[in-house]
Parts: sequence; C-alpha cells; structure tokens
Amino acid sequence: MWNYINAFEDAISGTLLWTWNSIIFDVPWYTNYFWGLIAISLIVWGLEILFPWRKNQAVFRKDFWLDAFYMFFNFFIFAIVISGVYSVLEVAFADLGFSMTSLAIIDISIWPMWLQLVVFFIVLDFVQWITHVLLHRFDVLWRFHQVHHSVKEMGFAAHLRYHWMENILYKPLKVFGVMILGGFEPEHAYIVHFIAISIGHFNHSNIKITYGPLKYILNNPVMHLYHHAYNLPDNRRYGMNYGISLSVWDYIFKTNYIPEDSGTIELGYEGDDTMPKTFLGQLKYGFHSKKH
Repeated sequence: MWNYINAFEDAISGTLLWTWNSIIFDVPWYTNYFWGLIAISLIVWGLEILFPWRKNQAVFRKDFWLDAFYMFFNFFIFAIVISGVYSVLEVAFADLGFSMTSLAIIDISIWPMWLQLVVFFIVLDFVQWITHVLLHRFDVLWRFHQVHHSVKEMGFAAHLRYHWMENILYKPLKVFGVMILGGFEPEHAYIVHFIAISIGHFNHSNIKITYGPLKYILNNPVMHLYHHAYNLPDNRRYGMNYGISLSVWDYIFKTNYIPEDSGTIELGYEGDDTMPKTFLGQLKYGFHSKKH
C-alpha cells in the first residue's frame, strides 16, 4: 500500500516542483513548457491582431479570458493534480506484470533522432485523431467535449479550452501510443510538444492559413473552423475534420469537409445555449444524463 501512496505523493510533488522551476527559469529553456506556451500564445495572438481573418472580431474576443485560464488550468494545474493518479496506475500495472514494453510493435530507439521524432509525432497524432472521433461518436464522451465546442468566436486560446475529463481519456491512449513504440519517448520529444502546441494554436486562430499543397498533411485554421461549425451536413451528424495536428487522417478516412473559406460560419452546436458561462459551471458539465 505504501508504494502506491509514495508514488502518488512523489508524482504530485515532482510535477509541482518542475512547474515552479519552469516559472523561475530553473529548467533548460528548450524544455520550459510554461514560458514556451506563453511565448507561442503571444506570437500567434500577435499574428491574429496583425492579420485578422474575421476583421470584425475583437482583439479580446468573446470568452478570451476564460479560454486563457483554461490553457493554464489544463496544462499545469490539472496536470499537477492528475499526475499522482497516473503514477498510482503505473505502479498498479507494474504489479500486474504490465510494462511500457508489453505492447511493443517496433523499437525506434536505434533509429536516427529525426526519424524517431517523425514516427513519434505521427503515431501519437493518429492515436489522438481516433480519440477525437470517439469524443464525437459516443454521447457520454460528447457531453464533456461540448465544452470545447461551445466556443462561439474562434481564437488561439480556444485550442486548450476543454473539459478536464478529456485528459482522462487522451492521456492513457497517448501512453498506449508510446507503448506500441516499445515504451520509448525520444530524447528530443519536447520538439514534438512545441510543434503540436503551435499547430493547435494556429488551427484555432483568427488567421487564414491553408499551407497550400501541405493542407492535405497539416491541419489548418480553415479546415478546423468547419470542425466547429454549428450547422452540420446531413451525412456528417457526428462532425468532420477531426485532425489534431495532421489533416491526412481525415483525407484518408473521408472525414474531410471544407465547402468554402469565408470564415464567417456560425460556431457551436445545437443546444449550446445551455452550456454554463463560467469555468466552475463548465467543470461540472457533463456529469448528468441529459443529452443536448
């Protein structure tokens, strides 16, 4: 029993210490996720101000500060709390004989670093794409995901506006992605982290970018805006454009849909007027049986 308690306490204290050290710049700059998130956010926000797609949208758009708070809550505050739970689960699985290499399909640790990073990025993005599809397909998951889709004006900070329960689903499945790679996470995985954050911020930004021919590989603001469309086509009742960083999965599985690129479509979902307007109200949202 004590090994579980120690694992829980060590994980929380370790994550809390790392976060504090990040705030005071006492970690290597290239692994400083706290200030890295702020820097990326300021850059993308600056580009939104200089090159707005929807020119009538205010710089401090609707729910700007709520979404900004979500960024820090989901990435740091909740991460500290939940780290202890994940550590306990890791110990429990180890006691049952499961390890990070139990599901190994390939071992990428012997490959060149650039190839390790590419494969790591692709595998984790595909796992997240599948997870995102599940959030839309099952009502019990969709009720939590509605917090993210309640955004009515799109901007960079909407990227990390999501219910904390999504972390409960995403994190284990991302770990599964690492397990099929032999439990190996590249030494320079921070590069993948910052690339994913940057792409996600741009996807939700008020900037019109499609990346030209690369739009068939990389997700982009024009494509992702339609993922948040209020009015769905008759044959897309569960939505479309599920891509996280990569759009290629949507083109492969025929879930892509971009009828135009004006950027003026209505956002949200039917019944989004019932979504609480406060952070605390949205924290509790989803833990009920009523469907919207």
